[in-house]
Amino acid sequence: MSGDAMPIRRLIALVDARLVKYGLASIVALGSDAGLFLLLLGTGMGAVMASASGYCAGILVHWLVSSRLVFAEGAAARGSDERTRQKALFVGSALVGLAITTAIVGIGTAIHGDARIAKLIAILVSFQATYLLRRHIVFRAA
Repeated sequence: MSGDAMPIRRLIALVDARLVKYGLASIVALGSDAGLFLLLLGTGMGAVMASASGYCAGILVHWLVSSRLVFAEGAAARGSDERTRQKALFVGSALVGLAITTAIVGIGTAIHGDARIAKLIAILVSFQATYLLRRHIVFRAA
């Protein structure tokens, strides 16, 4: 193998590892999101509000895991202005995910679909959108 191919392989391995870590962080956040969503649905709360509430709980969990484990090399020092900027951008990316989630669940239930199926579709779409935003904007290496 030529010396020129090694940096490319390392870059591919890094990207794949980061995506895997992000996927695992998302599973942890999804557990809190979906758990609260199902709990609130069980109490009689409307599907859109329950979905939004669960998503908000997942945002907090995702920030904690993402900033410490997934994008640690791009995370700014705690207490810095850059860290505050990252938090704001992270919340902004989460709001994009929230909009996607509530829109898909809202449309799904408006057409009398199962709220849980709509939520699963929303999870897939939101995952990809927020990963790209966080990877390329929020935790972009300076």
